[in-house]
Amino acid sequence: MSDLFAELPEPRLEPAFEVTVQVGPPRDHGVTSAGHRRVIPILGGRITGALDAEILAGGSDRQLIGPDGTIGIDAEYSALAAAGPLLIRTRGVRSGSAEILARLGRGESVDPGAYYFRTTFEVEAAAPEFAELQRTLFVAVCRRDGSEVRYRVHRIV
Repeated sequence: MSDLFAELPEPRLEPAFEVTVQVGPPRDHGVTSAGHRRVIPILGGRITGALDAEILAGGSDRQLIGPDGTIGIDAEYSALAAAGPLLIRTRGVRSGSAEILARLGRGESVDPGAYYFRTTFEVEAAAPEFAELQRTLFVAVCRRDGSEVRYRVHRIV
């Protein structure tokens, strides 16, 4: 590593909050011009920790499934906190062996260490109380468990 980069701080992860999202059955849209597309409805849920909010029904995860079964995650949903409403967006990837992905697809509980499921987490809101959340980068480690997706969100510092 060159001396020009030696002064840059190493990023650290700091736990920020936990999220539980209830999801509905996938709606398969088949192979579109972008690839194999399916949409997962978001039915509700909860965010706890540094952010405490109720996830509202009506959002969705517009997934793009690659030829090897890897799923591109692109979810948007609304949440309501005491200070006001928030828009949440997560983008990421879920991948693993064909067997593990098939088990997840059937709604089975699978050890989260057996597959890769990571996302980013973005917040958009009007209330000034959420300004710091909008100036921060977040990443999450995730788990699919039947009709729930659970993830722990970390602030990159």
